[in-house]
Amino acid sequence: MTICLQARWLFLLAIPIAWVAWTVIHEEVFREPGDYCLNHSVKAKTLLQRKFFYLFTCEYCFSHYVIVLFLLLTGYKLLLNSWSGYIIVGVALVWIANIYMSLFGLIRQDVKKEKMEINLMDKNEIPKDDTIQQFK
Repeated sequence: MTICLQARWLFLLAIPIAWVAWTVIHEEVFREPGDYCLNHSVKAKTLLQRKFFYLFTCEYCFSHYVIVLFLLLTGYKLLLNSWSGYIIVGVALVWIANIYMSLFGLIRQDVKKEKMEINLMDKNEIPKDDTIQQFK
């Protein structure tokens, strides 16, 4: 596989990894298991139990497990064809997937902010002229 094709795989494979990690940690569909893990990450008796459950409350931490799953499914290696190719791609995928999740989080934050401003303008709580002036 050429280096150019490996780079394409790297950036494309990070997309579903980021999607899975974000969905499991942040979305409503996994709220109950997330709350369970969050509760146990704070209240578990042993350090090992607290750290284990914490791994399911942090998208950065959880993305490592998702990456291992995807590497087992795809067999993708970066730069080297030996086992060290798995380590290199694992580190690179963690970095890129978390950049994707950070960008997605910022976009979602902006969308929520705009929706709140629109709702406040509709209720006439914020004059429309003031909102326009903020963005100039």
